Amino acid sequence: MLDQQQIALAITGASGAPYAKRLLEVLLQQGLTVHLMISTAGRIVLADELDWKLPARASDVQTKLVQELNCHPEQLLVYGEQQWSSPLASGSHRVPTMIVCPCTMGSLSAIACGQSDNLINRAADVMLKEDRKLIVVPREAPFSVIHLENMLKLAKLGVCILPPNPGFYFNPTSLNELVDFVVARILDQAKIEHNLMPRWGD
Repeated sequence: MLDQQQIALAITGASGAPYAKRLLEVLLQQGLTVHLMISTAGRIVLADELDWKLPARASDVQTKLVQELNCHPEQLLVYGEQQWSSPLASGSHRVPTMIVCPCTMGSLSAIACGQSDNLINRAADVMLKEDRKLIVVPREAPFSVIHLENMLKLAKLGVCILPPNPGFYFNPTSLNELVDFVVARILDQAKIEHNLMPRWGD
């Protein structure tokens, strides 16, 4: 039986760290248990874009984030890039949804080709083979034909391809509002309740 109170979040090395951090904050605020994976390049981008410098060891990252985000230690589970003992490496886990935000074109390609050379790619492969929800937030501009073909391949497999394209029809006045717009769309696809912004017509 899948546990709707659990979710997997992978952060890779594409630009878009504010989306990842805000998404993590909201998931924890909503009371979900988050299984977090951060690639080596993802750590670099988090440091460059947010000055969010994380330790090298997964256990130390967990301790730091639990303190910084003020959540219960059992609510945030952090895994290393090669931590094959993680439940996410097996189809027997109970996590129904995985989000890759932001997603590099390299990670996108690896997932599309079933190249399970690290935990992030393996976890995504598990979601595909178990027919569970996988949401990919690809961050690149412009897209090459290779990028588009990989996205089409995944879309045909039922993956939600959600480029972080904020809308402007609600007249945003801050960067935070633009970030929340994208995070709200991700949460909608994950079927997670939120009140980040008013809905059209409300």
